[in-house]
Amino acid sequence: MDGIIPLYKERGLSSHDCVNHLRKLLHMKKIGHSGTLDPTVDGVLPICVGSATKVVDYLMTHRKVYRGSVTLGYATETEDLEGAEVARKAIEEPFTDDQIDAVLQSMVGELKQIPPMFSAVKVNGRKLYQYALAGEEVERPVRVVQINEFRRLGASRYDAANQTQTVDFEVSCSKGTYVRTLAVEVGEQLGVPAVMSSLTRHESGGFTLEEAFSLDQVREMFANDDFSFLYPLDRALPDYPQVELTDEVWEVVQHGVWLLQDEVGLDAPIIALRYQNQTKCLYKLVDHKYKPLKMFSTK
Repeated sequence: MDGIIPLYKERGLSSHDCVNHLRKLLHMKKIGHSGTLDPTVDGVLPICVGSATKVVDYLMTHRKVYRGSVTLGYATETEDLEGAEVARKAIEEPFTDDQIDAVLQSMVGELKQIPPMFSAVKVNGRKLYQYALAGEEVERPVRVVQINEFRRLGASRYDAANQTQTVDFEVSCSKGTYVRTLAVEVGEQLGVPAVMSSLTRHESGGFTLEEAFSLDQVREMFANDDFSFLYPLDRALPDYPQVELTDEVWEVVQHGVWLLQDEVGLDAPIIALRYQNQTKCLYKLVDHKYKPLKMFSTK
């Protein structure tokens, strides 16, 4: 069994939980996910099965799209609703939607982020949340991420009783982006503490939420010998020109033989070689020759 499952991860489950459930259900060990989702976040989580685990890195290069909300007026230690409150500032006069839009727009482009202490980023061999739980501070690495779009969804909502304001948003971003941290940064630019109050991932690895299957759906389909929840690994490789191989050429490609550029008839830097309607490998152009870059299957 090989392919990609666009899984709908429910809230309350970790990404690792989902992998473990599928290993037991499908009776397979070779399974991995492409991009962690926090337990408090739901949404699409592409899971690679069998030889498709070799395209995890390619899935990670696709954009990610989230929809969620940021609540202005207080902050927590985890930057989401799971953590204890650490700051509060009453919003006596709600921000206008124009003010909020200006802040969101200012964050589009290349952005430097410091991962939150309650995250799985490793520093000196330990995960940041392990330092946080032990009450230890550690210098965190600065990472550069790309924000493609950051926009408000609908009118913001002011809670006069709690003197907070909530903004629904959609963000399209690169891998490695901490949306919790984006929410906090929105508050910082407005001069108030902030927290990410909800989040759902709508797109990842080229798969949308509408294409995703829940664990219960996968379980039922598998029991009925219906494997349509599995997508071919080609879904991870849409940007590479495809070359269909003859029996003779596939025979030598299986052994890693280089191909002359003239034989292929292309000048793309990377090409996908296919045999019998399956992508078998990627080849890279070097000095007018295509050389093996990544082999997915030799069968």
